[in-house]
Amino acid sequence: MLDIKFIRENRDIVEASAKNRGRNLDLDELISLDDKRLASLVSVEALRAEQNQVSNKIKVEKDDTTRFQMIEEMKVLKEDLKKREDDLKEIIEAWQKAMLQIPNIVSVDTPIGPDESGNKVVRTWGEKPQFSFTPKEHDELGEALDIIDTKTATEVAGPRLAYIKGDLVRIQFALIQMCLEIMTNVETLQKIADDAKVSVKVTPFMPVLPPVFIKPVMQVKMARFMTPEEHYLFPNDDLMLVGSAEHTLGAMYADTIFTEADMPLRYLGYSTAFRREAGSYGRDTKGIIRQHQFDKLEMETFCLPENSIQEQDFLVAIQEYVLQKLKLPYQVVAVCTGDMGFPDVRQLDIETWMPGQNKYRETHSADLIGSFQSRRLGTRIKRADGKIEPVHMNDATLFAMGRTMVAIIENYQNEDGSITIPEVLRPYIGKDKITLE
Repeated sequence: MLDIKFIRENRDIVEASAKNRGRNLDLDELISLDDKRLASLVSVEALRAEQNQVSNKIKVEKDDTTRFQMIEEMKVLKEDLKKREDDLKEIIEAWQKAMLQIPNIVSVDTPIGPDESGNKVVRTWGEKPQFSFTPKEHDELGEALDIIDTKTATEVAGPRLAYIKGDLVRIQFALIQMCLEIMTNVETLQKIADDAKVSVKVTPFMPVLPPVFIKPVMQVKMARFMTPEEHYLFPNDDLMLVGSAEHTLGAMYADTIFTEADMPLRYLGYSTAFRREAGSYGRDTKGIIRQHQFDKLEMETFCLPENSIQEQDFLVAIQEYVLQKLKLPYQVVAVCTGDMGFPDVRQLDIETWMPGQNKYRETHSADLIGSFQSRRLGTRIKRADGKIEPVHMNDATLFAMGRTMVAIIENYQNEDGSITIPEVLRPYIGKDKITLE
């Protein structure tokens, strides 16, 4: 959520940023509501002060007649105050609802565009593999090797679900182990920062297994509950399933005040995520690219406002490092205004080459949120001079397991249908190929 003072003082910037995102704002209505809110607050506070004065006078008044009159006056004040408090509550609810509809302000280096066609490639890495045969897609290879079974999963549980089996399971857990070793090693992380020329205070990431359930009110505060049809809701329990680990990671410190010395805080969450994929009818219906249930390693960080852009660049450098360890070709993409997430200031995606599909596919995202979530959550820092302000937050994919394994299968396929295991993962698995046993 933006600061209402910022909105009032920078109306043109707020409206232009929203327009670039494809949203039309009625700031007249919001500002009118804010005027009513402020006037109502003043009125309520004045009546509360008057009530306190009368109450204090009643306590010391010795004349019974005068005291009786004052008590009657207090009854009238209480009734008036109750009505004004109820009116204030309604105004605040309407004001909050309007405030929650305003997207974040985008960074100056974010490309302007209507949709993904406006995204800009920032850089590429790696050579696309050359095959002496026509490369296959992951679903065909996975079915032949009996490591992906969507047919049985559909019969048992429904579409867009899969059984992951055999050596592909071992690859998933090898990826997790590799990442845990990287993300908890300060020397490795420092090298990543130095090589990327990123200036951040390097600290290890704390591994977390977060809940896969979240209260809808916390999801609203995370600014991720914008499309109810995308989420699995359980109204009777006041719960919903998370769409990514950062939803519960980012909400960990609601109503918390840190000191400058506490920053940065960095977490690596491993979680199953759940999405209805209601808007993707007919897209990616084969294999494990777009699933209702999938596993992710997700980074979530809290830092000082002046360091948040460098923090995002650090997270992207980590993403690139792990892809380079796997020797998977990729491109880094600056996501445009019409395609970026609602709470994002700046969004960078990584698209990994999928030779079976003959195109790059999104595998990673890095979202600089700034103070948008923390202002809603009440997550703040206290400066050395005593000033309290919202902390800045970043989240980024380390690995979306399904899509990462798709990239490995397609880039490392062989003509005989086997899959060569990336060299960096072999020590965890103890073999160099997946074959039909």
